Amino acid sequence: MQDLIKLDFVDLAVAVGLMAIAIGVSAWEKLGLELNLAFATGRTILQLLVLGYILDFILALDNAWAVLALLAIMLTITAIVARNRISQKIPHLLPLVWGAILISTVLTVLYTNFLIIQPERWYEPQYIIPLAGIVLGNATNAAAIAGDRLVSTINSSHLEIETHLSLGATPEQAVSQYRKDSIRAALIPTLNQMILIGMVAIPGITTGQLLAGVKPLDAVSYEILIMFMVAFANLLTTVLVTKGLCRQFFNSAAQLVR
Repeated sequence: MQDLIKLDFVDLAVAVGLMAIAIGVSAWEKLGLELNLAFATGRTILQLLVLGYILDFILALDNAWAVLALLAIMLTITAIVARNRISQKIPHLLPLVWGAILISTVLTVLYTNFLIIQPERWYEPQYIIPLAGIVLGNATNAAAIAGDRLVSTINSSHLEIETHLSLGATPEQAVSQYRKDSIRAALIPTLNQMILIGMVAIPGITTGQLLAGVKPLDAVSYEILIMFMVAFANLLTTVLVTKGLCRQFFNSAAQLVR
């Protein structure tokens, strides 16, 4: 199989032409997306180039503490993003989201590393950084969807919840259905992706590996592993986030906090 065709800065400059055309189309159709597209283009270039240099440095350094430091930074950023998409008014939300994503990511990556991939070193940057990055990104979206759905539902259902409480229900019972619905909503994108994967389009991870010269069966094997990792981590994250959020809405007397 042909080796990877590397792209230089000239090639990337030509690739920017695609976004220039997209901006032109937006202007032609008067969509008002020109600034958004230009800003997104600039951020994409800057962030991915910075990521490339950081990963190049971490891989060359080949140090466990450097890998853990990078993963801690990634975890904190994703937790802040998820917190901001849920609410900034709920107390202790950031540590709640941070802890939930941490637990789900650690369990998922450890299971994968020790039982499936089994690299020579547990912190092998080639494996742990990209796998943890995929899990973190997806867990962030799942946490944000589930958390936002749960918060908005509880805020709009005070009367129904208080009715359940007055009839003797515990706080967990009063919001149980809302919590389940929130978890289901957060997992819909993941389940849809798993159902359609390989039938409608070639997944991004598989595409990247094919471009890098990996054999198709090896590429899809990793895609299967990644999808299972994402599904498990997303479910665990949403379970933990919604469970923690439910407790934030009630005081020690089991009364709903407005």
